[in-house]
Amino acid sequence: MTCSIVTVDRQLTAVVKAKVPFPEIPNAQRSARAALDATLPSLDAGPLGRPLTRFRTPAKDALDMEIGTIVGRSFARRGEIEPSDLPAGRAAHYRLEGSFDGMPGAWQTLFAWCEAEKLELAGINWEVYMPWEGVDPAKLETDLYALLA
Repeated sequence: MTCSIVTVDRQLTAVVKAKVPFPEIPNAQRSARAALDATLPSLDAGPLGRPLTRFRTPAKDALDMEIGTIVGRSFARRGEIEPSDLPAGRAAHYRLEGSFDGMPGAWQTLFAWCEAEKLELAGINWEVYMPWEGVDPAKLETDLYALLA
């Protein structure tokens, strides 16, 4: 897979927001996904799409994250689950094929490509995951996006 520039549409999301130190990201993901799984069926958020994580860069010790799912319509906040969105615009894109262990290298690939292409980044980035339940980790696909300024 190669890097490219794509045009993305705004997508509504249901998320748990958190500022997470890097070593705690896996636990934060699991905790947020459990909260989402428990709450999403009772929200009036329309059809559910793919899971995602949105974050801001640069980040020194922790990521400002939104861990969630694409939804069909906006809804009222319930507990820690709140409405948000993925922005519209031009974004650099890279598809990681394989396990989540490859995520750091995939982001390095995308950011290095952006630097080589002299693309100005907006600091808003996100990952959109294919459903991973029961899937061989080697067959996972994750789309990585970095919004362009």
